[in-house]
Amino acid sequence: MTSQPTAPSAASAGDGWSVNCSILLTDLPLLERPAAAAEAGFGAVEFWWPFDSAVPDDLAVDAFLRSISDAGVKLTGLNFYAGNMSAGERGVVSSPSRSREFRASLDTAVGIARLTGCTGFNALYGIRQTGIPEAEQDATAVENLMIAADAVAPLVGTVLVEPLSGIPGYPLRTAADAFAVVDRVREGGMPNIALIADFYHLAVNGEDVPALIADHAAAFGHIQVADAPGRGVPGTGGLPIARWILAARMAGYTGHIGLEYQSPSAEAFAWLQLPTSDWADLKEHIA
Repeated sequence: MTSQPTAPSAASAGDGWSVNCSILLTDLPLLERPAAAAEAGFGAVEFWWPFDSAVPDDLAVDAFLRSISDAGVKLTGLNFYAGNMSAGERGVVSSPSRSREFRASLDTAVGIARLTGCTGFNALYGIRQTGIPEAEQDATAVENLMIAADAVAPLVGTVLVEPLSGIPGYPLRTAADAFAVVDRVREGGMPNIALIADFYHLAVNGEDVPALIADHAAAFGHIQVADAPGRGVPGTGGLPIARWILAARMAGYTGHIGLEYQSPSAEAFAWLQLPTSDWADLKEHIA
């Protein structure tokens, strides 16, 4: 029998955390993970695109929705269709040949959002394609992001743009890269787009995370955390995760903190109970 993760002392203090059920609790089948997150004391979850295709059948969508409702958790974040991630793809929004596929997936995402109240939608940009001018790929991305933003706007949804680390050919590596995309979409008339500040990816790529927090935290669309090196549980590397979360809270960020790291389930949430001075301060600001 698999050991259940220990309930964090802070999870009952508010809904400040969201468990990424695509990267955590992976010893369980995907659709059992929302219930495991609830059992561990959390009230919110997020997922990468949880289907094998851009347009899943109704049975797959209904099963996913039941896993959320039966667990009694809130779906706060969902990645748009991003291609075959297990094969190395990281988004399709900048691919001219995949635009039809991406746009076809939006009805599923919007339907899920309408039934769950989800408002955060991560649109991975896509790896650079050879033989296609970068300007054409960027124009395709902006057009697709505008269409996605328009689709989720009636649900008060926000499209999220994320810099990634460790993915050769992925063009968004810094906050500035992502802000440039955000600005182009907003200039096109769609304001509901923002940066995902994934502290792990940004730190690995050399971002000055404290400066980014000080200047932009109130406008972050979402925060995700993992330690570096290794993308493990906070405390297993060298990043001051609790300090950065606290700084973001104090600078005006009010959204969830996404837990998006790799860990055995039994050890996944123990760091939230550590009696560090940073964490003691953070507990007062997480909800």
